[in-house]
Amino acid sequence: MKYLTTQRQIAAPWPMPSCRAGHTARLMEDRRRADAGGGHFIECQCGRTHKHPSTHLALQEWTRLYGRATPVAPTANNVVQLGLGLGDRSTG
Repeated sequence: MKYLTTQRQIAAPWPMPSCRAGHTARLMEDRRRADAGGGHFIECQCGRTHKHPSTHLALQEWTRLYGRATPVAPTANNVVQLGLGLGDRSTG
């Protein structure tokens, strides 16, 4: 039997800041209509935001409560590192 749930965790398009207690935050989506209590919210073990119509509004409230997210530098896997040096490498 397959159970249908109204709430699910979704991947955040940005790094999520932890709460003051250090708990990992997660972005949740309630799939019900807005007038039935649906929306996006962020929660951790000790707190959560109100439900919002968009993920960005939920992040704004979380940021107001717990601070800004730390940006993560994107990693590039197409970088070639050359062995350049200042010394003479001749074998003459």
